[in-house]
Amino acid sequence: MNAQLVLLALSTGCGLGFLLAGVRATAAAAALWARGRRTRGRVTPRAATDRRRGGLVVFSDHFGRDFVLDPGRYGPFYGVPPVGGEVPVVYKRECPARARLWTPRHLLAPSFGWFLSATVAFGTGVVVAG
Repeated sequence: MNAQLVLLALSTGCGLGFLLAGVRATAAAAALWARGRRTRGRVTPRAATDRRRGGLVVFSDHFGRDFVLDPGRYGPFYGVPPVGGEVPVVYKRECPARARLWTPRHLLAPSFGWFLSATVAFGTGVVVAG
């Protein structure tokens, strides 16, 4: 079998998969924007043994239960204020454990990554085919 054809098929398949994941992440962000419950969260420090930067966001859902949201290592990039500050949080009423920060960077970053990966995969297919 021609190696060029195999590489073209792989890059096209990966590109379609990445594109589907990007559409799914965008739809999830749009659903949170449309029907999500918004609340305020307070930034708290991480444990002393945790070496990652930034803090954790603690918020309460509509039943008064406390949840912890970890914005990850890109928390400062997403606009998380320093420890002690407040940040808006959005979550689905049925699943507050899967909350997101209510900032455009935090809501749309996963879909941007998937669309960028799809573009690279499709570009690889175009270069291989040409």
